[in-house]
Amino acid sequence: PALIRKKRDGEQLEEEEIQSFVRGVTEGTAQQGQIGAMLMAIRLRGMDAAETLALTRAMAASGRSLAWPPAWRGLLVDKHSTGGVGDKVSLALAPALAACGCKVPMISGRGLGHTGGTLDKLEAIPGFCVSQSPEQIQSILERVGCCIVGQSEELAPADRVLYSLRDVTATVDSLPLITASILSKKAAEQLSALVLDVKFGSAALYPTQESARELAHSLVAVGEQLGIRTAAVLSRMDEPLGRCVGNSLEVLEALECLEGGGPPDLRELVVALG
Repeated sequence: PALIRKKRDGEQLEEEEIQSFVRGVTEGTAQQGQIGAMLMAIRLRGMDAAETLALTRAMAASGRSLAWPPAWRGLLVDKHSTGGVGDKVSLALAPALAACGCKVPMISGRGLGHTGGTLDKLEAIPGFCVSQSPEQIQSILERVGCCIVGQSEELAPADRVLYSLRDVTATVDSLPLITASILSKKAAEQLSALVLDVKFGSAALYPTQESARELAHSLVAVGEQLGIRTAAVLSRMDEPLGRCVGNSLEVLEALECLEGGGPPDLRELVVALG
């Protein structure tokens, strides 16, 4: 309660205090009501750059980090989108990057807000399994160069708890919470480089280009401090990306894109991010 009160009153939390909150989330000692109250306090009062970095680091450290063969140094890349209607870019981009010799260990999310997540789309394929152990992830990357998987109990487990609670507590659009959620997963992946697709417009989390740019700056700054080469692209989301909306339809459209077809706006964004 003391930490919640402190943030509620607009004070800055120390790194140890943030670590203690994240420990409570991961170990289950913090009650759901307390976690929800802290999320709302952060949403209303914000966090400065030091707090956001501390939250990201604590969430990344809540689980294990992936370890890769030394030969892959410099090849490990990933992309993350802040989400939009019809955004099936990851489904085409990950294999395209693998075809260029990159290793893409993409830890992805489920639906947040009003859109299906990349994992939901993949699970429209009968029998597709998005749960893989770190050992299985490495084996898949050795064989095919990319994978798109969900968070396991082992990778950024604090984010699993906070991610689901943000959706039901109307705190999805909090800048520090978005930054920490995205980058804690990426830090656990031990990436060389990361590109972020930050959406703005009427169907995006952030309606204006200015607010999206603020998020992009936060993500790039924290990513760089975590030792990941990070870049962001601002893309417009006033109408669906491509022509298809709906999990299985979007998988089919991503396949069209990989075969050299599909809608031009989807191809253009895949290439720009790649």
